[in-house]
Amino acid sequence: MACFLGVDIGTTSTIGILIALPDRILATASKPVTFSAPHAGWAEEEPQEWWANLCALVPELLGEAGVSADDVAGIGITGMLPAVVLLDAAGEVLRPSIQQSDGRCSAEVAELAAEIDEADFIKLAGNGINQQLVGCKLRWIEKNEPDVFAKTATLFGSYDYINHRLTGERSVERNWALEGGFIDIAANAVSDRLIALAHVPKAALPPVIASHELLGAVTAEAASATGLKEGTPVTGGAADFIASGLAAGLAEPGDVLLKFGGSADVLIATKSAVPDPRMYLDYHLIPGLYVPNGCMATGGSALNWFVERIAYGEKAAAEEAGLTIHQHLDRLAEATPPGADGVQVIPYFLGEKTPIHDPHARGIISGLSLNHGVPHMWRALLEGFGHAFRHHIEVLNDMGHPTERYMASDGGSNSRFWVQIVADTLQAPIQLLKGHPGSCLGAAWTAAIATGATDDWHGASSFVTRGDVIAPNPDNAALYDARYHAFRETYRRLADMQAESSS
Repeated sequence: MACFLGVDIGTTSTIGILIALPDRILATASKPVTFSAPHAGWAEEEPQEWWANLCALVPELLGEAGVSADDVAGIGITGMLPAVVLLDAAGEVLRPSIQQSDGRCSAEVAELAAEIDEADFIKLAGNGINQQLVGCKLRWIEKNEPDVFAKTATLFGSYDYINHRLTGERSVERNWALEGGFIDIAANAVSDRLIALAHVPKAALPPVIASHELLGAVTAEAASATGLKEGTPVTGGAADFIASGLAAGLAEPGDVLLKFGGSADVLIATKSAVPDPRMYLDYHLIPGLYVPNGCMATGGSALNWFVERIAYGEKAAAEEAGLTIHQHLDRLAEATPPGADGVQVIPYFLGEKTPIHDPHARGIISGLSLNHGVPHMWRALLEGFGHAFRHHIEVLNDMGHPTERYMASDGGSNSRFWVQIVADTLQAPIQLLKGHPGSCLGAAWTAAIATGATDDWHGASSFVTRGDVIAPNPDNAALYDARYHAFRETYRRLADMQAESSS
């Protein structure tokens, strides 16, 4: 039985899946990943751990599915974007990866902005000058780790590194190159001018490959390490959130996916590329489409922080009621009226990415009085993300992208209460998804496309069940509209003060 392997090199875990066409999930498995923040604002991981996880996952997946390595007809790897992995001339990893959420390079972002007109940069590169750019991270390494910088022979993303370990080939997937700041969006090709801004030689950037192209095949060495069959085809790789969007059904212009994950994301499928500094721009996996998108610095991670640091006293009550702590807090907050009795949370706890790109922004809890408690703050936190989602939708509309159909995915979408708040804030219905295993599914489907097993891009969503549609409550429209404008104004008034206090 032919099957396809998808592996997601995620921030908190490495997740694998085996699928059989047209719509069978044969096995899933995961291994934890160690996240490191040795200094404030840093985010690092060990690429060798990703590889070790893959080596452990393959035998587990094959055993669970009851198939052999001979049955694996193709492999797709996906991962976080744009992580930075540096190799020396011998192919050895020089330092831990610098993750996409790493904020150490704010000075280098300002330095680059002073060197080049941002409007020209956006027109050329398709994205704005921000901390996502690989070039800014490389400039930081050049200043602070000159020995590492001098030894750098190859730049990789997370899934590019794993593809290299599998095949021995050097390539970077085109969305890593685009978000990393190396692609001339009009020419759809690497720009020598953009590479020069990163202060690295052109040879350090491997050739760019599309997700649905075949990169190479599993080597004898990789086969021995993983249990895969030598010669198994490997595809070009995929950005995790784009692969997840494909599996969710983000396939037609106007489709919007709201991802309630550790970070909250907004993705839309479009026919045109409209560079805008407020949002990120990526290629869709489906040729001819694009995915303008936004990524907030926090999401579920902020909710988990609240549970551990503020609402820890509610854990016993949640256990007694047979609920998770998040379910328990939802129940408490449901008794609190919309607007949380005046409590407001601006969830910029790690600075904020899109659409404000402000590394100095910080979380704000305002409007507290002695009559307020954990339920008010929990509701206000969920509402804060609702307002942040609306901000992204307004920017997408301002860019000329109509937002027509909304879907919700990832763990936070299991909270109907949270999704209802977002639906009320947007005043739009939101389609819930069930059984979405994550980005690994999109990667596996891309492998099926690349090997010619199917040509139906839409088929990836057949693995995912459509759940309920959460309809907006029109009675809450006016209140949430007013609260949204207060949300925006509070940040605006405090932005300068926060920048001064963090400098």
